[in-house]
Parts: sequence; C-alpha cells; structure tokens
Amino acid sequence: MLAALCLLGLFSTEVADTDFWWHLKTGQYIIERHALPVPDPFSYTSQLGAPAYPGEERVRYFNLTHEWLAQALWYLIFRAAGFPGVVLFKALLLAGLCGIAGLLAARRSGSFYWGLAAAGAAAAVAALFSADRPALLTFFFIAVFIWILERGGPLWLLPVLSLVWANAHGGFFLGWVILAAYSADALFARWRGRRAVIDRKLWLAGAVSIAASGLNPSGFRILQILLAYRHSYLNQSLIEWTKPSLWGPPYAFDLLLYAGAAVLLLAWRRVRVADWLLFAAFAAASLAAFRNIILMALLAPVLIAAYFPWRRKLPSLTAPVVVAALVGVLAAGMWRGQFFQLRAALWKFPAGAADWMLAKNISSPMFNTYEYGGYLIWRLWPRERAFIDGRALNESVYRDYVKALGGASAQERQEVLARYGVEVIVANAFEYASGVLYPMVLWLAEPAQSDWQLVYQDPQAMIFLRHMPAGVAALHKTQIPDHLEAECRLHIEKDPELCLCARTLGFLFLRMGDAGRAQRSLALYLANNREPDAEAESAYRRLLAPGR
Repeated sequence: MLAALCLLGLFSTEVADTDFWWHLKTGQYIIERHALPVPDPFSYTSQLGAPAYPGEERVRYFNLTHEWLAQALWYLIFRAAGFPGVVLFKALLLAGLCGIAGLLAARRSGSFYWGLAAAGAAAAVAALFSADRPALLTFFFIAVFIWILERGGPLWLLPVLSLVWANAHGGFFLGWVILAAYSADALFARWRGRRAVIDRKLWLAGAVSIAASGLNPSGFRILQILLAYRHSYLNQSLIEWTKPSLWGPPYAFDLLLYAGAAVLLLAWRRVRVADWLLFAAFAAASLAAFRNIILMALLAPVLIAAYFPWRRKLPSLTAPVVVAALVGVLAAGMWRGQFFQLRAALWKFPAGAADWMLAKNISSPMFNTYEYGGYLIWRLWPRERAFIDGRALNESVYRDYVKALGGASAQERQEVLARYGVEVIVANAFEYASGVLYPMVLWLAEPAQSDWQLVYQDPQAMIFLRHMPAGVAALHKTQIPDHLEAECRLHIEKDPELCLCARTLGFLFLRMGDAGRAQRSLALYLANNREPDAEAESAYRRLLAPGR
C-alpha cells in the first residue's frame, strides 16, 4: 500500500502538457457531436497547400482519428471530476504499469522485494512520461497484455482489450508484437518436446485479437502510416522522435538497458524465447525514438529480477527499512508539494490572453506559437481557430510557421502572414529547452514596425493586432522588454532547470546597452544554472565592475 501511494503521488503531476488541451477539445467534440473530427474543425490551415511527402493525407486522417476513444474518455473524466480526476487517472495508468512490472518480477523471482525494486526501477523512467496523453493507455495495455500471457489467461480478454486499444491509440500494433513473441515461445516449447505453458488457445486468441484491432478508423494501415511518419520533417523534428543517448540522461534507461542485456547474456541457456524476442523488439524501439524508452522501463526490471545470477537471503531488518524508506519518500513528496498536484499548470498557458480575446470578441485569422495552439483551441473554438498546434497535421504549413517565427527575413515573414490573411498574433517569446528567443518577437518590437500593434501582454503571452477594432487601445511597445523579463522569470520560478532564457536576455540587453536589465537577467541565469558558463560569468562580472 505504501508503494502504491508513492507511485500514485509520483505520477500525480499537474496538467502541463501542451497537447492535453486539444485532446480535451477533441473529446468534447466527439461526445457532443457524435462524430470524428474530420475534416479538422479546429485549425484553418490544416487542409491548405499540397502534400509535402507521399501519404501525408493518410497520416493527417490517422492523426485526427486514431485516439478518438481515449480523447472521449479523457473529456468524460474531466467533465465528471475536473483536473483532479484527470491527474488521478493519469497516475493510475502509470502506477498500474509499474505495479504490473513489480508483480511480474515478484512472480518470476519468487521475491516480494524484487517486485518492489522492479516497480521502483520502472517508475524511475516512467516519471518522464507523466503527460496527460492517450499514449499512456498504450503503455498500460502493453503491461496488461504481458501480465495476461505470463499468467496464461484469461485469454478471452485479449480480443476485448485489442478492440479498445486500437481505438484509443495507434500503438496498438505493439500488442501484435507481444502476441507473436509468446506464440513463438509456445511453438518453440512444443518443438523441444516440452509442454507449452499456453496451449493452442493462444494462437486462436492472438488471431482474434489481431482481427479485432483492425476495427478502427484506419484499419490495418498502421505500419504503412508509421513508415510515412519517417518522411515527415515535422514529426522528426519533435524531441520525442529523436534517438536517446546511449549513455546520458535519462541514466535510469541506460542502466536498465545494459543491465537487462547483461543478465540475459549471463543466463542465456535458460532464457525463454519470449524474453529474447520482447527484449530485442523493445530495445530496438527504445533506441529508435525517445518516446519508446518506457518499454524498457517495463520489461528490463522483470528480466533482471528473473535472471539475476546471485541470490542472497535478505536480513531480518529488510521489512522495517523498506517501510521506513517508503514512508520517507511519501512524506518528502507531500512536504515539497510534488505529490498529488491535482490541478492544471495554467501558468504555462495563455489563459489571460484567451480571456482578453473572448472579452473583445476577436475572431480574425490568428497566428499562434506551436506550444499555445492546443490551449487556444480549448478556450477559443469555435469563435477562433488555430494556425498550428501539436497534432502535426500539415507539413507545408509548419514550414511556413518556421519561416514566420524563426530566422526568416522581414519580407519573407510579412509574405507568410499576408498569404494566410493573419490579423491576430498570439505568442510567447521563448523556446525554453534551448533558451532561444523567437525572432518574430524582436521584429514585432521594432519601433519602425507600424503594421502590428501590441494590445495585450502578461507573463504568459502577448497579443498583436494588424487592424485595431473599436474599443481596443494599443499599448506602447516599450512594454515588450518588461514582458520578456516577466515571462522568463515566471518559467524559471516554476522550472528552474530551464533557465537559458535568462542567459539569452542577458546578452540581448547587453547588446542593446541596457546594463540594468542585462545584470538582472544574467544574475537570474547564474543563480539557477548548474553547469560552468565562463562567458556568462565574465559578462556578469563586467557589469558589476565599478563605473558600470
């Protein structure tokens, strides 16, 4: 019970994922209209332009429809229990995954404490995936599939789960991989003359499960669609699709990967075929994309517990020590406010900007930053539709988005905005992982830029209008530097590890000759930065020198 509470607390993080909001709005659309969101109702750009790669229209349809059941479920939970319900549902899914890893490890090792250790090891990686997304259902269903097949039943449940899984998330094909691994294991056991753990009912359950999983909006085209993903610049540019480091953060994944491989090699004579196949498949998937490393978090602790070559009798004090450790973890998490954050992190999103647009009845074509698209869909649709969001629907639009927001010339930026008829810009200023300040913001701040007027700003967002409606007054653009400082400071207060925005601002203000702002920004950066930065430290010392 203590371990379960620790897991639930660990995974009960505030709703902070930028994609959560468009999932929520899509679920509302499906529940209220009894229809899939095709064609896309939430963005006015998703159907524009020619396909940028073969199969883009098929990928777009898949992205709009493959999570419909999970999105509807998420919205029903939100409508019934608000953000606390959403947070707890997420926590239950991830805690369930870790709990199943622990149960499997305990079952195969014969040790309760190996089970606790396996659950904790799984949680060390799963904590990176505490975003409120339908992919959590895939992770959970993978664990349930393996648990059922390890126990030998109930096999009738697999087709039911396959049907639900195939309509909740596109990762359902991993169920095929698991079924294939256990079927091969049973076939090998029969070939070697040993009685298979699961008889031919397994093949029947597997065949019915695969057939049931084809009952989804995209049918059996999932592998074809995943291959088309590899041609998408937009998808490949997302951090979750990048390859993880073979020795670097997150270190828990690396340790589990290497330790799992080591115990399998040491015990190769008694390793089951299913274990070899699943480890090979999950390792390949994990090394292909960061988003898949949770697969190794589930499997590797179980294999380590099952095949670890040395066993020692635990001392009699093991139980009270483990209890004390779990109580300490639970107490520390509660005291720091890190456990059971039953709320949404609205500080990350343009809540005030959305309120202002609704109050002023703004409904003109909008340009928004990628990370704000989902929230603006949730708050402003159907009055306003987004330019872009996390659904990755249109490759050519994304490239135009990069031109407008990024390092394009002023003429090219103007051309993009004019081509889409943009009248409203809603933007934050930074990409926080890299600390990059979006060039569009500097362009909009130029005094000579008279086409766009600043009409709203708070620490989350700025709004610019091309044409001023009645009852709206322009703000002076000298407020933009204040906004940049406030936005960066707010993010560092909430997430101190992402402090590079302050470094960017420090050197920007230094180039502008604003020593006061430069000093404040560099001081904020150096107070939170954990790595040596000789350039920033030198610049800060010069600013502190007498006479400055």
